[in-house]
Amino acid sequence: MDIPYVRGRVAAQAHVGVPEGTVEEEYARNGFFGRYAHLYREHAPVGWTRIEGPLRPRLYDVSTTPAGDYLAGRVHLLANADCRVHMTSLREPMPYLFRNADADELLFVHAGAGRLETDFGPLAYAAGDYLVIPRGTLYRLAPTSETRLLTVETTGELSVPDRGMLGQHALFDPAVIEVPSPDERSQLAPGLAGCRAGEWRVVIQRQGALTSVFYPHCPLDAVGWKGTLTVWRLNVRDIRPVSSDRYHLPPSAHTTFVANNVAICTFAPRPLENGDPRALKVPFYHSNIDFDEVLFYHAGEFFSRDGIRPGMLTFHPQGIHHGPQARAAARAPAAQRTEEVAVMIDTRRPLDVCSPATAYEQVDYWKSWQPQEQR
Repeated sequence: MDIPYVRGRVAAQAHVGVPEGTVEEEYARNGFFGRYAHLYREHAPVGWTRIEGPLRPRLYDVSTTPAGDYLAGRVHLLANADCRVHMTSLREPMPYLFRNADADELLFVHAGAGRLETDFGPLAYAAGDYLVIPRGTLYRLAPTSETRLLTVETTGELSVPDRGMLGQHALFDPAVIEVPSPDERSQLAPGLAGCRAGEWRVVIQRQGALTSVFYPHCPLDAVGWKGTLTVWRLNVRDIRPVSSDRYHLPPSAHTTFVANNVAICTFAPRPLENGDPRALKVPFYHSNIDFDEVLFYHAGEFFSRDGIRPGMLTFHPQGIHHGPQARAAARAPAAQRTEEVAVMIDTRRPLDVCSPATAYEQVDYWKSWQPQEQR
């Protein structure tokens, strides 16, 4: 049995009525579901003067990654044994088909529109769409406007979390999910991407290596399908976030997808904690004891960060604190709503920074928590 101990000046209710002259830090195991302690400090734990060594908060402006080939143009950002995060931008339809034999893929459409062609049939896509592509599915993208994608590859199967007492229609009703139908044929023409006349090319990724297989017919030739495994689409507009008028919910309340050692959350427009003037509106300080945290900013005004634009990505690794920046905290008392749309990726195993990411890093990001006079 876990017995909570109480010593010194504390808040009776977490995140509400923080003692005057203190800031609250949540020190917790297993994300926000394990044993915990709330520490009430006289100074914010992010009020550093210097950081020496690789462990620091990081910011990447990936809004400028160049458009090119779907596979060759991928900009790998972060990776571990369970997942890989990268950005891709393309203007032209893919001249080949692709199959990922290593991982399920979650494509988040940051910008653009077009058509996703798959074994199961085609789906139209637009900005704000999540496209879930199970491992082993054959597909290609045919953009009608420049398409920018945040892609998360997961070695474990992507699924929807159990919503518990909230019920199966919370966050989004499964009826809003769209799946493809093989009513239309692929628009991929033969003889492209190194093919001979009358050939179609399939590129397969296995253990990170690419193999090309050529066919005398278009392999997207299914005329029907049935079952419980397929490609599907969900737009952020169809996500209805849970909220509390008097208590700041943990980020895990916004979990949209899960895979082995990975949770993917969607922050969508929602009311803030206006029912109790003592309630925290901005996220509390925490130090990511068991998870690395990645946040991709898609649209809107980002409530807990200052100087962030759409198309940026932050990385807060395990072991170093983060929380609201000073200017964000100062804006909080008057704020009634947050209008942000962002995708959060939490990983249990530490992420490595991939070498292409360094070209997009804003190296002074760690200073953004410092008081103005220290900068």
